[in-house]
Amino acid sequence: MGLKKMMVGLLGSVIAIGGFLEVATADLKFPMLVYRTGAYAPNGIPNADGFVDYYKMINARDGGIGGEKIVFPECETGYKTQVGVECYEKHKDGAMVFQPMSTGITYQLIPKASADGVTVYSTGYGRTSAKNGKVFKWIFNAPATYWDGASIAVRHILKQNMGNIKGKKIALVYHNSAYGKEPIRTLQVLAKKHGYKLMLLPVDHPGQEQKATWLKIRKERPNYVLMWGWGVMNQVAVKSAASIKFPMENFIGIWWSGSENDVLPAGAGAHGYKALTFNAPGTDYQVHKDIKKYVHDKGEASGDGSHFGTVLYNRGLFQAMVQVEAARVAQKIHGTSKITAAMYRDGMENVDLNAKRMEELGFKNFAPPFKNTCENHGGSGLAAVQQWDAKAKKWNMITEYMYGDSEVVDKLIAEDSTKYAKEQKITMRCN
Repeated sequence: MGLKKMMVGLLGSVIAIGGFLEVATADLKFPMLVYRTGAYAPNGIPNADGFVDYYKMINARDGGIGGEKIVFPECETGYKTQVGVECYEKHKDGAMVFQPMSTGITYQLIPKASADGVTVYSTGYGRTSAKNGKVFKWIFNAPATYWDGASIAVRHILKQNMGNIKGKKIALVYHNSAYGKEPIRTLQVLAKKHGYKLMLLPVDHPGQEQKATWLKIRKERPNYVLMWGWGVMNQVAVKSAASIKFPMENFIGIWWSGSENDVLPAGAGAHGYKALTFNAPGTDYQVHKDIKKYVHDKGEASGDGSHFGTVLYNRGLFQAMVQVEAARVAQKIHGTSKITAAMYRDGMENVDLNAKRMEELGFKNFAPPFKNTCENHGGSGLAAVQQWDAKAKKWNMITEYMYGDSEVVDKLIAEDSTKYAKEQKITMRCN
């Protein structure tokens, strides 16, 4: 081989190696556990697209975070817990934070990530008692937990019934997994407090078979139905409710059961269906203008760009924004752009997304403000109720953001987290 060819070949190798090293040693590595295929893809895709578009926008508009580019490798989980754990093991080296996008995966990662010193941010899902930062140092679930959601749904029902729901029947249609089972204890305690009868109706993965569930609902005639569903389960449930003519205004989903994908397949039958939310739909925000300018107009949208401004796309934006903000805070705290995983955790624990800061970030009126502290990793606990207008094909916010029953929820969190601390021999912090 001639000297010139040898040098060219060597240079190519160096470039290739250099490129690899840049990715492998990137300070700001945010691995994404996604499910763009399978039964949960209808909801997984728009959420992942929101993440990716936001990261791309930050890299293009700001040059990254403090001059450090964001690297966001995707790992397909198919919403399978074991695959999610394998993805974590594959990408944990150099990672700042993981967003499991599955309560089952989150439960498995809590001890692993805590031992490894890697932050897990399960936004509005996962183990509710992880809100207690005294016990769960590396786990965050702001801005609200499933127990907040359960109590807010009940609070909404109370308001509709002049504060008295004694003797009412409330059914919980839930994904028969760690995710769907999460609100049961809270709803049981609230049933005892308010005197309603709770019906528990599990739906097995993936959720396409619900005939028996809705036959029982038609027979038992509960006054209200709550739903903890995901993926195709939501679509089937809404269509099934419409087919038995269940009053849709009395059918309330958690925030993971309130996207456009969940209601559009039912057509006019979905009109009036309600769901909780902690972020707004639509594109009337500065962040969307920036994404369009720096990402979409350059032909670099994630996927086909069709999910832009939908509920789950916007939730992905919100989730990614919090993760990016945590990195900024960490850089400020430690006085360096080249933060470590431990430094990143400090940033997440000191995130303060007040109204002013939300506006600065392009999220004015997009979501309620929240603040993490050493003791509180679960945010404000605020959520609102949105309702589907089938004719206009849009979600409308019909309540203000409201708190749940802190008296009940805080007690349950304290009990569960204290028990976990004893089991795992964890010494309480934040003293």
